[in-house]
Amino acid sequence: MPLSSRPALQTSLLFLLAALLCIPFADLQIYPSEPLQELARIAKGVITPQWYDWPGLAQAVVHTLAFAFVATSISVALGLLLATLFNYRVVRVFCASIRAVHELFWGLIFMQVFGLSALTGVLAIAVPYTGIFAKIFAEILEQQSLLPEKTLCRNTGHLSRWVYARLAQSLPSLTTYIRYRFECALRSSTILGFIGLPTLGFYFETAFKQGQYSEAACLLWVFYLLIASLKFWLHWKSVLLFTFASFFLLPESAPVYAGYFWQFISQDIWPQAIQEGAWLKAIAWYGNELIHTLLPAIGYTVILSLVALVASGILAMLLYPLASKPMVGSASFVGHGFLLILRSTPEMVIAFVLLLLFGPSALPAVIALAIHTSGLVAYLIARESERLPLRIDAPSGINLYSHELTPRLFPRMLSLLLYRWEVIMRETAILGLLGVATLGFYVDSAFEEIRYDKALLVVVAAATLNIGVDWFSRRIRLYCRLHDSFSNILIRPKNL
Repeated sequence: MPLSSRPALQTSLLFLLAALLCIPFADLQIYPSEPLQELARIAKGVITPQWYDWPGLAQAVVHTLAFAFVATSISVALGLLLATLFNYRVVRVFCASIRAVHELFWGLIFMQVFGLSALTGVLAIAVPYTGIFAKIFAEILEQQSLLPEKTLCRNTGHLSRWVYARLAQSLPSLTTYIRYRFECALRSSTILGFIGLPTLGFYFETAFKQGQYSEAACLLWVFYLLIASLKFWLHWKSVLLFTFASFFLLPESAPVYAGYFWQFISQDIWPQAIQEGAWLKAIAWYGNELIHTLLPAIGYTVILSLVALVASGILAMLLYPLASKPMVGSASFVGHGFLLILRSTPEMVIAFVLLLLFGPSALPAVIALAIHTSGLVAYLIARESERLPLRIDAPSGINLYSHELTPRLFPRMLSLLLYRWEVIMRETAILGLLGVATLGFYVDSAFEEIRYDKALLVVVAAATLNIGVDWFSRRIRLYCRLHDSFSNILIRPKNL
């Protein structure tokens, strides 16, 4: 490995050591069950998908698409606006705060005010995606050349300069990232079904809990088909039409009363002691929650995310050759298909299946996070491997993998993993909704007990933790001299 990559190697070894030290503190036990028998039933369902209500399935698909289109369109517009103001610290802090909270957490919060309505689903996706778009758009706009602006007349207005010089250069990168984020929005829209919204996830959870694996598999195959077919039907000429139609295809909702929202933000989310003005009691309440709830949940969330991060890196190194043309030639399309399934399947769905096989431990959460993250990272690294110039006398087979490709791709893979650490942390927290004792477990429990004050406290703690991890990973990337961000690798033109 080059001398400049030694900090990256040292950092990777430290992460590996930290993950190994964390394993004894993670509940990775496999509880007694009959996984082979249940796995056989699931496998049979996968190869024999069926559905009894095709109009209902079509409606679920329409609702899934509608939530994704509407939320993405709103967040793109707001994200682009905030990107122009991203040099202000208050804007950066605001965007970091809203994107640090997972879509399901936002869904649970908005559901307390707006119920199981279309507004809940749209806001649950649009709010965090606005923060994500603002950050990525600001990075893309900042990377553009200043030369085109210098060719414009001095009298050209600031807005015209921005549109014709900076925005025009950025459009290819912006559209590529929006397309990727729409794929993510489809996953987010699907998993919102786990809290009751009528998307594919709602019917999947119902079918799977009832042991109807053929029906659950049918829903998964439909979802994979949606993701795989995006390049055939998602064209920019038709996006406006799809988005406009989606506003009318959202599920019907009950009326929303402004009084509920005001009561929620002025009373429900604050402890009784604060409402009564008993500040000493309020401080004692917060201290008790910090010691008995937040610190254990934060510690466990960090441990699981660290183990999942390292597992994702190891798995990505093993998987990327399957989709790399220098490694497998024309057979790479098979690997691309396999990685498409891994990266397209929401972590919640994978963990939901694995919980049935391995029991209620943290092992399903770690495996689910590693599978999903490694699928995405391996896909991007495989695509990077096709851009690397190789010598005429370059080795082949295992020597090409170990001596040529992997050493050159490793810094980029580490950069991607560090960038995804924040995402892994968010997903680790949200997997608590399935019973793992992370932050999401306490959020879900607080909402079930109608303890909105405690729920808000845990959500704020989760957001703060994600912001801290994002800052820490940026510092590590600077130390390792890793300048490639996730968005840079994702939108890099294929002809480079």
